Amino acid sequence: MASTAPRTAARRALIGLTVLVVVLGGLLGGSMVWSDGQATPKLGLDLEGGTQIILEPRSSTGQKPSAEQLAQARDIIVQRVDSNGVSGAEVTTQGDQNIVVSIPEIPTQAVRDAISKSSQMQFRPVLAVGSGVPVPTPSASASGGASPSASPAPSASSSVGAASPSPSASSTSNSAVNDALTAATPTPSGSATPSPDASASPSPSPSSSGGTPTKATDLAWITPEVQQAYDALDCSKPESRENIRDVDTQPLVTCGVDDGAKYILGPVVVSGDKISNATAGYQTNQQGVATSTVEIALSFNSEGTKQYADISREMVTLPEPQNQLAATLDSQVIVAPRFNEAIPNGRASITGSFTLESARSLADQLKFGALPLSFEEQSSVDISPTLGSEQLRYGFVAGLVGLLLVVVYSLFQYRVLGFVTVSSIVVAGLLTYLTITVLGWAQNYRLDMAGVTGLIVAIGFTADSFIVYFERVRDELREGRSLASAVETGWNRAKRTVLIADGVNFLAAIVLYLLASSSVRGFAFTLGLTTLIDLLVVFWFTHPLLTLLTRVPFFRDGHRLSGLDPRRLGAKTRTYAGRGRFTPVTTAVRDTEGSRA
Repeated sequence: MASTAPRTAARRALIGLTVLVVVLGGLLGGSMVWSDGQATPKLGLDLEGGTQIILEPRSSTGQKPSAEQLAQARDIIVQRVDSNGVSGAEVTTQGDQNIVVSIPEIPTQAVRDAISKSSQMQFRPVLAVGSGVPVPTPSASASGGASPSASPAPSASSSVGAASPSPSASSTSNSAVNDALTAATPTPSGSATPSPDASASPSPSPSSSGGTPTKATDLAWITPEVQQAYDALDCSKPESRENIRDVDTQPLVTCGVDDGAKYILGPVVVSGDKISNATAGYQTNQQGVATSTVEIALSFNSEGTKQYADISREMVTLPEPQNQLAATLDSQVIVAPRFNEAIPNGRASITGSFTLESARSLADQLKFGALPLSFEEQSSVDISPTLGSEQLRYGFVAGLVGLLLVVVYSLFQYRVLGFVTVSSIVVAGLLTYLTITVLGWAQNYRLDMAGVTGLIVAIGFTADSFIVYFERVRDELREGRSLASAVETGWNRAKRTVLIADGVNFLAAIVLYLLASSSVRGFAFTLGLTTLIDLLVVFWFTHPLLTLLTRVPFFRDGHRLSGLDPRRLGAKTRTYAGRGRFTPVTTAVRDTEGSRA
């Protein structure tokens, strides 16, 4: 029973590897039939070319952006582009004036928007809210009815350890957020556009508040100039939205994203740079069950948590609309929930007419920070590959030459046993091909020339693992063990060496990937990927296959062409009967570890 255990485990490993190959092949085939997958790996910018986008920075003050601002914007754009699954994109500055983004193929609208939108979310207290149409001048001077009025608002509360400032079912003025998605993502969803409640009670006019404002919620921010700007604002006109002036320390007269309302907001109380993380998903109820409502869950850093807690404690005691905290994106109100209770844990939830895809896109932009500048796309042109198909062909030729040398060496050194090495490399190559191609479809991974170099180098690493294993087995044969015993004993000793060697390679790949630039990261990625595949092949193919071969007479009896002939290896034998057959020694011989054979 004990002698059959290794063979049983070997068969299971080979079956598991076969299942993995079939699954990867099925994914690739399915992506080609039902999606936009392709049978070959996607190529990077240097091998296939792509699109070059030049972004011109715009400042609200009209001043020329500093080098530090451009560098910060470049870093944020790199993160945003990578979050969309684009591999091998290059983002550089041009003459300390523009930012140049080079992307493989033709970028989607989602990628274009992620590159250029500032996506700065801010939290401001609502001072007044009313209809988005302009107020006639005679009515504005005649009575307080021209002043902005309060409107029912969604509520914010603490639930399941998180704030839930999401629109309630009765909300009429802040229930849709499609234009926010238009500002930050390419695929807005359609919904109705409600307008503020006409029966809402009027809020104080600027003349009744007076004085100098002492806090963000003070109605003294509604000065005659602010009131005039509010009255004249027409949220139905796109140009009115584009000309909104946004200063953090000043009140903001702006529009709701698509709720038909306009607002007077106080100064910023929590800025977008205080957001530590943003995730998108389905909102859960108090019982922890997922609902069909898509939300963007925000969490703040320590400073933002304190600011959010302080403003919620202050606003929860105020009347409407002053108990509403508006979340603005690119100077427009996404949602303005009211506080029913203080929220001390620094977690907020934004809900509305999001789709899961659009919410994820917006969450990525918020998570990776707000651009210090806004950008306008100056030009977009197709660019040719920097290396081209000729260099790719040279790379494949180099890989084939290296593979051929490994095959020749293996057959010369290990005779027929060398075919185990060849078949292992073929399996490793198949797994690598399927993995890279599937990643190209699922994650838009692209193989650049540096990645091709990593694949070529991996041939040597993979062959090295087999050599370590085979030499261990041959050492055991020299000590007089039978082939079955030599394979198991040699494996127990060789696998530690293989694990350590591949562990070092994988650690080097991780460090290189994290610290290197985009061109070198392709090499690091393929190096790490092939290292993992090497371990998989050695454990699930090479060792199981050799275990099964111990039952084949050609190898078991030590044929002179098998590569496992004890006489050629210098082992002492007691008898030798017939061509290729031997009997191991029975006398005690010390093995390489000092134990008895």
